[in-house]
Amino acid sequence: MKVYIYENEFWPNFTWNDQELIELLGKVRNLQGRIVGKMESLGFNLKQQAELETLKTEILRSSEIEGEILNPEQVRSSIARKLGMDISGLIPSDRNVEGIVDMMLDATQNFSQPLTKERVFDWHYALFPTGRSGMYKVIVGNWRNDSTGPMQVISGPMGKEKVHFQAPAATLIDEEMNSFLDWFNNYEKIDLVLKAGIAHLWFVTIHPFEDGNGRIARTISDMLLARADGISQRFYSMSAQIRQERKEYYEILEKTQKGDLNITKWLTWFLNCLLNALNESNIILEKVINKHNFWIENALKIQNGRQKLMLNKILDGDFFGKLTSSKWAKITKCSPDTALRDIQDLIDKGILKKAEEGGRSTNYELIE
Repeated sequence: MKVYIYENEFWPNFTWNDQELIELLGKVRNLQGRIVGKMESLGFNLKQQAELETLKTEILRSSEIEGEILNPEQVRSSIARKLGMDISGLIPSDRNVEGIVDMMLDATQNFSQPLTKERVFDWHYALFPTGRSGMYKVIVGNWRNDSTGPMQVISGPMGKEKVHFQAPAATLIDEEMNSFLDWFNNYEKIDLVLKAGIAHLWFVTIHPFEDGNGRIARTISDMLLARADGISQRFYSMSAQIRQERKEYYEILEKTQKGDLNITKWLTWFLNCLLNALNESNIILEKVINKHNFWIENALKIQNGRQKLMLNKILDGDFFGKLTSSKWAKITKCSPDTALRDIQDLIDKGILKKAEEGGRSTNYELIE
């Protein structure tokens, strides 16, 4: 009995209903154009800041989907350095952070270049620079070999596991990936947004690596979306939206991989998710503009390096939980008394205020 989509005799000849997708695709294309136009109208510095925030969000959320939590400051610092941005307070980044940033920038900055086996292997090396995924050793920069059994996506406790999907056998991967890469590089009779959705599904169905398949599939989608936009800068994050819709994402993937070759429902979900991501991009733009306006208004009032560090953390959304003097002291590596003086100074200048909710310890918030 044939269970999975790749077992269909006509695989991988996907079909879909253009009439069901045309209105949704039109909305996506219209909003893409408006957002790119809005971002292009910004000054150079603001546009760079918007790109930095978008790439940071994309990388953090794509890793979170796979259960990996990266340090936001390291991700931001790595992107800023590689984009040549003159930003103070950058910190060193771990090798795995540098690797995923390299992969994303290669895909989006060089979106017009062919996608080759060697390039995909390089991305995989970048994801796993130590040759390990957590505690486990993985085959890096080469296809999986199924030496420990078939590649399966499983959930549930031991003894009661549920198999959601079983990927094609390792012996088929080279042929499957050659077909995929040939289509990716040469097939042009399709809108690039739809191509991004198909590429995502196709790659993750082949599941060619021991680990990292989801992140590379989303990077391939971003590469095609950059082609669709016609610019290397990213101003919206598909992975951030997939992270919000993670349950639906896995459900539609499983249904599609166990269905037939008509992938209209998958493409409908993909386009709706992209539409939501485009709408969410206004939040990133608003954050960048608010930060820009904040420093125009307050730059001369704040010369203290600790205050600049903490305010930028808050403005960048990299500060989690309530702002207390003890957190201030810990992050800025100063004494509790110095932290209180820093905070009181910002209160006197009308930048911070005591939070009304109170609690066991006093906490503070930015004055809007």
